[in-house]
Amino acid sequence: MKSKTIVIVCILFCNSLMAREAPQVAKLESPDRSIVLNVFLSASGEIQYRIQKAGVNIIEPSALGVMMQGHDFTHGMKLVITAKPEHITESYQTKNAKKSSILYQANQLELSFVNDEKKKMAIIFRLSNDGVAFRYSFPWIKSNETIIKEFSAFSFDKNARAWLQPMSEAKTGFEHCHPSYEEHYLQDIAVGTQSPLKSGWVYPALFKTKDTWVLITEAALDGTYCGTRLMNDAAPGVYSIGLADPREVFTGGGHLPKNNKPWLTPWRIITIGSLKTIAESTLGTDLAPAAVFRDTSFVKPGKASWSWINSKDDNITFDEQKKYIDYAADMHWQYCLIDADWDTKIGYDKIADLSAFAKQKNVGLLLWYNSAGDWNTIKYHPKDVLLTKEGREKEFSRLQAMGIKGIKVDFFGGDGQSMIQYYIDILNDAAKYKLLVNFHGATLPRGWQKTYPHLMTAEAIYGMEMVTFDQTAADVQANHCAMLPFTRNAFDPMDFTPMNLTGLTSSNCIRKTTPAFELALSVLFLSGIQHYAQSPEGMVRVPDEVKAFLRTLPGNWDDVRFLAGYPGKYAVIARRSGNRWYIAGINGEKNEKKINLDIASFKKSRATLFTDGTRGELFSKAILNAAKQKEYDITLDANSGFVMVLE
Repeated sequence: MKSKTIVIVCILFCNSLMAREAPQVAKLESPDRSIVLNVFLSASGEIQYRIQKAGVNIIEPSALGVMMQGHDFTHGMKLVITAKPEHITESYQTKNAKKSSILYQANQLELSFVNDEKKKMAIIFRLSNDGVAFRYSFPWIKSNETIIKEFSAFSFDKNARAWLQPMSEAKTGFEHCHPSYEEHYLQDIAVGTQSPLKSGWVYPALFKTKDTWVLITEAALDGTYCGTRLMNDAAPGVYSIGLADPREVFTGGGHLPKNNKPWLTPWRIITIGSLKTIAESTLGTDLAPAAVFRDTSFVKPGKASWSWINSKDDNITFDEQKKYIDYAADMHWQYCLIDADWDTKIGYDKIADLSAFAKQKNVGLLLWYNSAGDWNTIKYHPKDVLLTKEGREKEFSRLQAMGIKGIKVDFFGGDGQSMIQYYIDILNDAAKYKLLVNFHGATLPRGWQKTYPHLMTAEAIYGMEMVTFDQTAADVQANHCAMLPFTRNAFDPMDFTPMNLTGLTSSNCIRKTTPAFELALSVLFLSGIQHYAQSPEGMVRVPDEVKAFLRTLPGNWDDVRFLAGYPGKYAVIARRSGNRWYIAGINGEKNEKKINLDIASFKKSRATLFTDGTRGELFSKAILNAAKQKEYDITLDANSGFVMVLE
């Protein structure tokens, strides 16, 4: 719905006070007027913007524009049209986010410029109370055009700090499968710090300037554009949009954005405010397109058992998977994932038998696939069967007939335009056969879960499997996990495969987090299907009251509240399902941390608290009178956590 806005848009051809003294041509305010956007046009036709919150510069004057092959939209630009401001309101439902019902409201302004060729580039700005978004529009395109560089930039005060994950270099890593967004974060670094891997930084990228937090990401990425990253090679404190590496492509495809019809580029999103703003914002899905299909009856969030995290490759066998189906059924979990090489180690016919057995137990099967064409050398299979539409249609039809509920597709080859199209092709074809999708070794979803509701989760994180491989990863797991509610998992579902309550199996690594820390991840992390790292053998040791908690734990959430936290140090977040609130907290540091919970604000009568046990017990349980006890103090030991259920 669109209606008039009270926002004043000023078309001013007077000198501004910004450092470069370019004339201001437009101004836009957020609905609550706390965030202000100023747009400037220099005498040489360079477009810039600035963002302020409460009168303080958050994004310093920064460049806008793109360079197309044969067309320059960075210099010599002239403002020709300022559209009438609009108030944008969208309400939508989701099964795979922080909230089930979301209302997005923003003020929108579209400015149209022409270059020296008289070709038009419009910039669409949106300001909501929690941030700013902008994108480019090229309405004149009728034949193939290619963007070779995007000049959009984000300039910060020189004293700002950053929490960033390096983008890994293409064709590096295990069997040349990078990039897959699987690095640890550099935390509280000076802006301008160069990426140690020389390939820029991934989204979402977190900054703190003065007392304000900023989270940058993108959304509405379609098959015409590549996935982008942040680069900061030009000047200290200035981050610009970087396009994909030329090696990150589908076989025979390209890496640069290209289109042959009127073009809307992805939204550049800047979430602005407190850590509470960051943790509760839904901008990453607000700016994504609406769902492309209506029938979402098959999209059912839930929890899954998964053998591979515990018993690895050698145990993808019929008997082992049958055991994990029984395990899922006993825990009232909805799914069981069967991992790589199932097509030969078990075979299609026996998988069909397992699917029928699982159905009797109210468990759905999910099957693993290798995405790979020639972009990696990974031998795991089924391989190559998803590379063509004909192959996907044949395979997905067969899976649907077998009663399979979803697929996990692994080892993608980066963020080039042709590879992004491959992701979307898989999503479109999977929807036709009502198959849920999990992307692994993959890119950040960037809000795809709104447009394609059957995209339940994606890895794109240095997750629990790495903890089973590398003691160094296990040593820093708590700190790493305390980063994720503010960065990777802020908007998009994340298949970290969390919650190893009883210690790692089939691994020489020693887990450094506590059982209560691991239990808290089941609430703290967001994923449409949560694949748990706990083995059935270990679950036998878990107290009945904790198993009862896990049997009834919701598969999706209605609301969220940020209670306390700091990136990399600790996080305490409350999530609501129906009338119950679940509070989860983790300590990411090696020193004790005291947390005060205002439980009166939830207006519930009873609270059940799970913490680490004593005297050799895994857990301790306490029942609190939440109606009388308005506050509760919790002391978290190093790398520990808690869960509280309020009802």
